[in-house]
Amino acid sequence: MRVAVLKGGFSSEREVSLVSGKACAHSLKNEGFDVIEIDVSVNLWEQLSNADPDIVFNALHGDWGEDGRVQGVLDLFGAPYTHSGVMASALAMDKHRSKVLFRDMGINVPYGLLVPREIVSLEHPLTPPYVIKPNGQGSSKDIFIVERDEEPIKDLKNKDEMGDLVLIEEFCPGRELTVTVMDGRAIGVTEVVPRSSWYDFNSKYKKDGSKHILPALIDSEVSDLCLTWAVLAHNVLGCRGITRSDFKFKDDKQSNSSKADNLVMLELNTQPGMTPTSLAPEQAEKIGISFDKLCRWIVEDASWPR
Repeated sequence: MRVAVLKGGFSSEREVSLVSGKACAHSLKNEGFDVIEIDVSVNLWEQLSNADPDIVFNALHGDWGEDGRVQGVLDLFGAPYTHSGVMASALAMDKHRSKVLFRDMGINVPYGLLVPREIVSLEHPLTPPYVIKPNGQGSSKDIFIVERDEEPIKDLKNKDEMGDLVLIEEFCPGRELTVTVMDGRAIGVTEVVPRSSWYDFNSKYKKDGSKHILPALIDSEVSDLCLTWAVLAHNVLGCRGITRSDFKFKDDKQSNSSKADNLVMLELNTQPGMTPTSLAPEQAEKIGISFDKLCRWIVEDASWPR
């Protein structure tokens, strides 16, 4: 069976995708598949036609690769492919709209709004502290935390890559938690302890950038809620295959608030990283699924249309 592994592309997360794609291709070869690696260009249809795969493994990250556009090409191409389809991918990549759906399902999310980037560079849209992030990117690219008593970030007006509208969210302090959903089941809760002040790009992808505690040393009530919300979010967006949901938990023992009130969901990722430091493969390994077997399962889960 020939598997085409899509990697690279031309988003800001290209380098991460190249690492993910290379690792997945290596594992699939170990599992006996005939693998062809495709560094995706604007001529993807031609690349796919030349490769003539039985299955397409999507290892792209970032805009175009996980926002529904490549999925649309794959739907037209007609070969079974991995991960989520067009609608789920587009919704999950749109952080603001996905959180509207999560909130309607009873999942706590940070208060946020979409604001023109130029306005944010001139005045505070929320009382600091708050977070500025692109509405459709991942890997903690171009994220800014505006602290108390800090002036608006004037250079934001030059950050065209963030888009005309940026997402402004209240800053949620607390512990970083993440949950992988595989085959419709949440498989574990990891606490991520970044070496820097927050879980930025370097913390995610640099060696020793963060410490992973699996299972997370948290109250069972909080752990169960993370698992429940991750599956609920996966289902409400119509996701397929494997996803990863990220949370913040304010472990404030002095607060009168319930544990549920102190937990918020930050986002759902339909294309979890598959690098040596990635969280989803680590959680799969914890329940006895090696990286090679995880890649095999993802291929065997492929279908068309998604």
